[in-house]
Amino acid sequence: MRINLTSVMVDDQAKALRFYTEVLGFQKKNDIPLGEASWLTVVSPDEPDGVELVLEPSEHPAVKPFKEALVRDGIPFTSFAVDDVAKEYERLTELGVRFTQAPTAMGPVTTAVLDDTCGNLIQLAQMNE
Repeated sequence: MRINLTSVMVDDQAKALRFYTEVLGFQKKNDIPLGEASWLTVVSPDEPDGVELVLEPSEHPAVKPFKEALVRDGIPFTSFAVDDVAKEYERLTELGVRFTQAPTAMGPVTTAVLDDTCGNLIQLAQMNE
């Protein structure tokens, strides 16, 4: 058994696609129209056949209060692995990304938390040696 897909709920798929590709650096894998929304996935350029992140429309009534509660409490919806959190923090800050947590060492990991502009907080995590 392995993870094939995971989702992040976004308030605007076009805006999310721009952020996740042009800012974070993922690559679009699928964009299949399904009525008003699309089956829209991105992947890591380092693993184009790896786990796909679905940029899922957040239209279900339960999604908005759930996302708002996570953001209010400062809880990231998901986490992305990076080789160097400090380097990514600098790169993304220069691109105008808003962070709610600067790089912080937490035992075996260093993390930072960013706002994805689509209603989510996303954690970046680096394993420490």
